[in-house]
Amino acid sequence: MTRARTTALTALAAVGAVGVGAAVWGIGIERYLFTLRTHEVKVLPAGSPRLTVLHLSDAHMAPWQRRKQRWIAALAELKPDLVVNTGDNMGHVDGLTGLRSAFDPLRSVPGVFVHGSNDHAAPSPRNPLRYFTGPSKSHTTAEPLDTGALDSYFRDELGWLDLNNGVGSLVVSGQRVDALGVSDAHRHWDRLEALPGPLERLRATGDAALTIGVSHAPYRRVLDGFVDLGADAIFAGHTHGGQVRLPGYGALVANCDIPLDQARGLSEWSHGGRTVPLNVSAGLGHSIYAPVRFACRPEASFITLLPVDG
Repeated sequence: MTRARTTALTALAAVGAVGVGAAVWGIGIERYLFTLRTHEVKVLPAGSPRLTVLHLSDAHMAPWQRRKQRWIAALAELKPDLVVNTGDNMGHVDGLTGLRSAFDPLRSVPGVFVHGSNDHAAPSPRNPLRYFTGPSKSHTTAEPLDTGALDSYFRDELGWLDLNNGVGSLVVSGQRVDALGVSDAHRHWDRLEALPGPLERLRATGDAALTIGVSHAPYRRVLDGFVDLGADAIFAGHTHGGQVRLPGYGALVANCDIPLDQARGLSEWSHGGRTVPLNVSAGLGHSIYAPVRFACRPEASFITLLPVDG
């Protein structure tokens, strides 16, 4: 065997070993390394008491995922003032069983929620490499989920506010918080045009210390619309932070049109002369047909909102 051929085979073996190691890490280890990301943001009126927000997204829950359920349930120990849930909670037709185990400890906490597409339809088998070719498309053969039961659990048992193409107001630690939201923009279920009228009527009832915008998918049209409608902070999910990231580079895809450097974490969004904080959660899970995370740990966000003079 020539030296050149030996060198080539050695290099190929090294590449293969790296690939196998990365797969073992992403499939067998990192997708279980649940992480809490903390931030502080000065966004409340001067002199206001601080508010804490627990941002949960993309649980993609299956009933057997007890490690994830226990980790989420333990977040109640943070004693957040508000829960913001940005959708894709279900990952299986029986996912609500797991969600109850995960979210029941948060029953006493005010919250808001919107839908992702996987709150309506179960995931279906597909080539995971297609995720890197562009935004995913809906599958007409996907098994429908009991969205009504999910919404009943969130609204009637947890007491959370449904913001799917709607607005609402709630009292959080003695402060009024107004909220507006849309259903999954990735499936074009968002109806921004439906919000201004109800929002104007809501604001006629009094002033809020904070207005938040909530969307599953952080499409530019939605983020721009929220800023135009007066949101002081925006919460979204959907991107999984890229799910597979390159160390030192970041996300390869976002599954929507947000800039890749904003596909995960706290940043700012500007439009029409206003700039507001934007938190895009990389989420807590993944499709059961793509069980991998690489350089992108599953996460929840705990955000402390402070007065501008704090």
